[in-house]
Amino acid sequence: MPTMTESPHDSRSKLLDAALYVIRAKGYSAARVEDVCEAAGLTKGSFFHHFASKEDLALAAAEHFSAFAESIFSVAPYHFLADPLDRLLGYVDFRKAILQGELPEYTCLLGTMVQETYETHPAIRKACDRCIGAHAATLVGDIEAAVEKYGLSPEWTVESLAYYMQSVIQGSFILAKAQQSSLVASDCLDHLHRYLQLLFTCRNSRDRTQPQPATQIS
Repeated sequence: MPTMTESPHDSRSKLLDAALYVIRAKGYSAARVEDVCEAAGLTKGSFFHHFASKEDLALAAAEHFSAFAESIFSVAPYHFLADPLDRLLGYVDFRKAILQGELPEYTCLLGTMVQETYETHPAIRKACDRCIGAHAATLVGDIEAAVEKYGLSPEWTVESLAYYMQSVIQGSFILAKAQQSSLVASDCLDHLHRYLQLLFTCRNSRDRTQPQPATQIS
């Protein structure tokens, strides 16, 4: 339970912060309540004062992680760039810049949990989907503005491009885990940067959004 000098809010926040690291390090299935309590420096009594179960913690952790990410990305310097494409490229560059520290410190809690729980814990899956979608939605305005500025008439939707960007990022985290290195993730983000630049600035890119018929040789 919380001490005399520790408010219930403080102990809950400590448990959530600990959950972000422990789940990203061990995965949802392997992460135990005891592991989270140890990382937070709190007792199981304190844990169950705030959360009914590990799943309850995971649901709160998804929202906690999303709010933490929003606090970082909402004030990132790329927002102050005038050109919407520069803002999108700046977002990718910012993503690359924060590939720092150990794997659990920069990989995504949402992607980690949903890979394990998408069939077994529907509430967690829905929470992860909602939070990933909310972050993708923050890119839609800049994508719309870039489409207009660069005169594209694509068949794809701005929402689908926002999700594509997230898929590259999530995939880069998986590769970083497999190779135990952020270098492969950094390379993936470099490719995403180049792809966006070509998509919006390559000559006749509007025509290239549609398959072109093969030229017949007479």
